Amino acid sequence: MPLKIGGKGDGTQPIRDLDAVRGFLSGAGPSALFDLPWMTVYLAICFLFHPYIGLTALAGALILVVLTVATELKTRHPTRSATQYAMARNALLEASRRNAEAITAMGMVGRISRRWSDLNRDYIAASGHASDVVGGLGAMSKVLRLLLQSAILAVGAWLVIHQESTAGIIIAGSILGGRALAPVDLAIANWRGFVGARQSWHRLSRLLGHLPPRTDPMPLQPPVKILVVQNAAVSPPGEHKVVCQDVNFALTAGKALGVIGPVGEIFARPYAGRGLDAGARQR
Repeated sequence: MPLKIGGKGDGTQPIRDLDAVRGFLSGAGPSALFDLPWMTVYLAICFLFHPYIGLTALAGALILVVLTVATELKTRHPTRSATQYAMARNALLEASRRNAEAITAMGMVGRISRRWSDLNRDYIAASGHASDVVGGLGAMSKVLRLLLQSAILAVGAWLVIHQESTAGIIIAGSILGGRALAPVDLAIANWRGFVGARQSWHRLSRLLGHLPPRTDPMPLQPPVKILVVQNAAVSPPGEHKVVCQDVNFALTAGKALGVIGPVGEIFARPYAGRGLDAGARQR
């Protein structure tokens, strides 16, 4: 990735995105999504018991669906913000670790620490907000599901009193009503992981879209006695700006040329060996 699109941003974020997708797929979230279609079957059976029992269960299902939509709308932005703050925090951490000597020598430790504290505070606030939304709506869905089961019991008892149903319908309707709404309750509880995995999947898709397919390099004959390079130009990965141009050098057998510099900044030193002896140039 750094060789194709440059070293901007957090280089380890794609690995964490892949772990997020894998963690969601191996958790309880997908099972809740697979159980959602069965909700219609349970609701249909409740209508077969009695229309009033079916309408009560359907009203509870609609309320939980509204809670699911609210969870999606409320957690989308905080989850994305938390991910962005985490990426900026990790990038600052890696840059500080790599340039620790220069930061200390120039007296920038305090400023780097304050910048880290600001990013860390924003990350914790965004992550906490997403957790509060999911936890609050998840607790609300559990309470509503228990109230719905009690409501189905009450409707069944009212039907038995008016001799419109049998006593067994009370228990059966309560069980089926709870089973119909359990997948929605589980989906809301795992919604934050679903949103995070979806955003990670989109970032991975965009990243793979920017990476061109691997192609074979231009075939060149291996050098035998001498290597001559004329009018060479070099651009950093992911950039269109040429940092080295019109580079010309020649290497004879037994000599070596070093291309040095940090990632993203390539400095060719074709004439660095002029003031060195043959052993230093070869090294």
